Amino acid sequence: MSAVSMQEFLEKLPKAELHVHLEGTLEADLKIRLAERNNHSLKSSTAEDIRQGYVYHDLPSFLALYYEGVELLQTEQDFHDLCYAYLAKVAQQNVLYTEMFFDPQLHIRRGLDFGTVIRGFNAAQEEAERDFGIRSSLIMCFIREMSAESAEDTFTQALPYLEQPDRSRIIGVGLDSDEKGNPPAKFAKTFARAKAMGLHLTMHCDLDQENTHEHIRQALQDLGSERLDHGLNVLEKPDLIAMARDRGVTFTLCPSPNDVIRPGRSRQDIRDMLAAGLKITINSDDPGYMQSVYMTESLAKAQSAADLTPEELVQISRNAFEAAWISDAERETYLAALEGFAQTYRIAVPV
Repeated sequence: MSAVSMQEFLEKLPKAELHVHLEGTLEADLKIRLAERNNHSLKSSTAEDIRQGYVYHDLPSFLALYYEGVELLQTEQDFHDLCYAYLAKVAQQNVLYTEMFFDPQLHIRRGLDFGTVIRGFNAAQEEAERDFGIRSSLIMCFIREMSAESAEDTFTQALPYLEQPDRSRIIGVGLDSDEKGNPPAKFAKTFARAKAMGLHLTMHCDLDQENTHEHIRQALQDLGSERLDHGLNVLEKPDLIAMARDRGVTFTLCPSPNDVIRPGRSRQDIRDMLAAGLKITINSDDPGYMQSVYMTESLAKAQSAADLTPEELVQISRNAFEAAWISDAERETYLAALEGFAQTYRIAVPV
């Protein structure tokens, strides 16, 4: 397939995104608008200068940039505009469905009410579905470097919304941010509460972190995580590979941060995951801080790095729809769209 036809293929491929942080979709142009709206000063006055300031080499240096942007989100309208901008963008890339992470603790600790955040997001989700046909859900993440008590308190504040998921669109809980010294076990109580309520579980196991293999084991074996976000270090332990494979765990890989933390390793990592029989998806992560690499661009990076075939790309997209936390009826609708697309390109879709 030529480069031109591969680009067209990737643009038209029906997609689902399972690993994107809403706060990480904050583009420089919107940063400027929010700063003006909320009378908040910025270090840089132009979008280009802001983007050029996004220099990081590891997770802590990235988080410093990420948390700075969070401060700009103050009102229900701010959260609406952030979410709507992301959904409008990826709907143009034929993303049919997305499950979006958000970090309520980062807003609650600044004195904002949980409802301010969720009402803004929900309004944007409803409008985007009306305007573009894109369906979306929310995954409430806990911040690893904050206390277990803070996670518990946040979960309690969220209960009125968790008890009505059809309205709030919160379908699961996750775990993100600085992993060092903050294992999944630290939040076992909160995840148990979530699981008892029927919420889905996923957890970040970032690349090359301290005690990463033990963190992966805890997430899968002790806490029962259904998916792993990143999680490439699983490849270094045959017992963890077997555990993930036997449990049908899906890995939500993100080429952009991988290229920063593991330059030149994308081909080996993706190929090794596939060779190990592990289910992978490709996602954007924090596109606002990562050269605006959204879903189509992320898939293009993965395809180019690992020489992914059209058949493999269709399977990766199928993995995402199959791992999505949606009804069987909705899943069948998306899989039918994927099958129709594959038939156009004479690609056999595995059953």
